[in-house]
Amino acid sequence: MEKALLDERGETSPPISVTDPINAQILRVSEDQLSGFYRDPFVEIAARCCLDPELVRRRIAAMLRAGTIRRVRQTLYSNLLAPGALVAWNVPQERLDAAFDFLFQKDPFSGHVVIRSTDRDTPGSRFRLWTTLKVPQGFSLSKHCQWLQQKIGAVSFRLMPARAIFVLGVGHVRRQELEIGEMAPEPAQLQPIRQVWLNEEEWKVLAELKREFSPEEIRPDPWAQRATQAGMSLSRFFEIAEGLSQKGVLGRFSTFLEHVKPLKDGYRVTLFNALFHWALPPGWEEKAGCEIGRFRILTHAYWREAGKEFENVNLMAVAHGKDKRKLLAHKEAIDRHLHNLGIPVEYTNIFWGGRSEIKPSEILPSAYKNWCTSMGIDWRTMKEEV
Repeated sequence: MEKALLDERGETSPPISVTDPINAQILRVSEDQLSGFYRDPFVEIAARCCLDPELVRRRIAAMLRAGTIRRVRQTLYSNLLAPGALVAWNVPQERLDAAFDFLFQKDPFSGHVVIRSTDRDTPGSRFRLWTTLKVPQGFSLSKHCQWLQQKIGAVSFRLMPARAIFVLGVGHVRRQELEIGEMAPEPAQLQPIRQVWLNEEEWKVLAELKREFSPEEIRPDPWAQRATQAGMSLSRFFEIAEGLSQKGVLGRFSTFLEHVKPLKDGYRVTLFNALFHWALPPGWEEKAGCEIGRFRILTHAYWREAGKEFENVNLMAVAHGKDKRKLLAHKEAIDRHLHNLGIPVEYTNIFWGGRSEIKPSEILPSAYKNWCTSMGIDWRTMKEEV
């Protein structure tokens, strides 16, 4: 029987803590286990948890209202739909917080914004501000960064597009139970970066798919209203959505936990965010990346060329945890595995996350044009040169 609590209106409401056994059971699935498109993702979560769908909907909605879950949405492989990169910014210390605020609050194309530091001084340590960035198809990443550089007063920036992906998917509750060095039985698969072009009808559906769910939308037939807003029947909406999934542009249906800030009950899902760096001789990137991607602690692993500013790092990965010593032990396990396989590592480092905010990067071309207008920019000047 579900243990109910009283909410601020005096009405009964379900538990909102991630440590509640039923909530934890749901989150182990709902964070990152539903790949592609589902006609009713909440029913699918319930089936995998062996729980009643109405119970699952009620729990997810309650956690979303309370801020335990910060967003519920269909994710995209937006790197296939919009040019993207990780950007490291060299910003003077006195401008760092203001630059952070601008990128988070005023630039809808910058997603994850984080201030990072290293345990030892290295050439790349002066790059404290890190962001993910995507611009819609046809627009220029470098021009966008050059405009931002002037706006935030950055000394320099390093643009690092992904050349391949090895791991992509959160799952913080599930990863809390991992053993040090736990890894998959087989190497990860390299996912090359490619561009997928959509027609107008597909963009309409995609715009509705990627929109965050409100608590009130977590109900049976969750896509019905979205289909109406897209101006089509639900069956047509499903047909296009499933076609988008077959094209590989849809990621996971996910419930994203607030994993940076304390929750209402004081609980913190994670305390540390580690960006691992490795530099390997050219030609070793695919083999090493597929081996690094085996480690289950990693939420992201990419092949990116960081350049001389970062000792020619070409592989990066992200891990989260509540214990810094355990994250270091996971990193040591990865390094040991590479060494045992005879994979040469010329340099490695860890950039630790501090202040951090996360939002999905906007990728709609119309949104980019509107933003340019609001900033006094002629959007035509931001086009990629052919």
